[in-house]
Amino acid sequence: MSGILEGKRVLITGVLLESSIAFHTAKLAQEQGAEIILTAFPRPTLTERIAKKLPKPTKVIELDVTNDEHLGRLADIVGEELGGLDGVVHSIGFAPQDAMGGNFLNTPFESVATAMHVSAFSLKSLTMACLPLMQNGGSVVGLTFDASFAWPQYDWMGPAKAALEATSRYMARDLGKQNIRCNLVSAGPIGSMAAKSIPGFSELASVWDDRSPLEWDLNDPGPAGRGVVALLSDWFPKTTGEIVHVDGGLHAIGA
Repeated sequence: MSGILEGKRVLITGVLLESSIAFHTAKLAQEQGAEIILTAFPRPTLTERIAKKLPKPTKVIELDVTNDEHLGRLADIVGEELGGLDGVVHSIGFAPQDAMGGNFLNTPFESVATAMHVSAFSLKSLTMACLPLMQNGGSVVGLTFDASFAWPQYDWMGPAKAALEATSRYMARDLGKQNIRCNLVSAGPIGSMAAKSIPGFSELASVWDDRSPLEWDLNDPGPAGRGVVALLSDWFPKTTGEIVHVDGGLHAIGA
């Protein structure tokens, strides 16, 4: 029986550690029949080491999503490797330390601008860089952390994720005519490298202990990876502009 991504070609960003959602997305995508290519920044060698733990060998490309030169050459490199693309996974987020950890009211604009550029605008710039390779349509899937609320310690990453969510909706509007779907997975907290960079992460994650209807495991990125792979597949052919919550159901629960 073939997998749900059989014959698909997918670019995946953000594979840093085995504990990352991106790694589990890449692993499951290969298991489901996809050819994949990974991007990494600022340490491609780290991603290359982690990629050796995937079921099949895959190429790793250095890509700084804020660098126009990197974005400009991306389609040529990926096209030479895969011939085209059917899916793009945006698993990129970054904010300077002074933009998180309870410093919201004192964060300088320069740090906010960096968070917005890397975490939100890059969804558009990455997709546009890949667009020449998606002649037959495809699926763009990003990762968010529910921006409907103000979370402890999360500070300016919250507005950055809100901007990411809005960006995905506008991309869905403008790319639908090319049969390109744009959706997000809103995952619960995972003990990944990105999470560990958030001051007070344990305080934020503890909310799930009390309020999540389904038991949530900080050490299991698998469910979120499955959500991403499902949205990359043809099983959601008319779903776009959506945010699929893979968070144990916490988003539906009040105090």
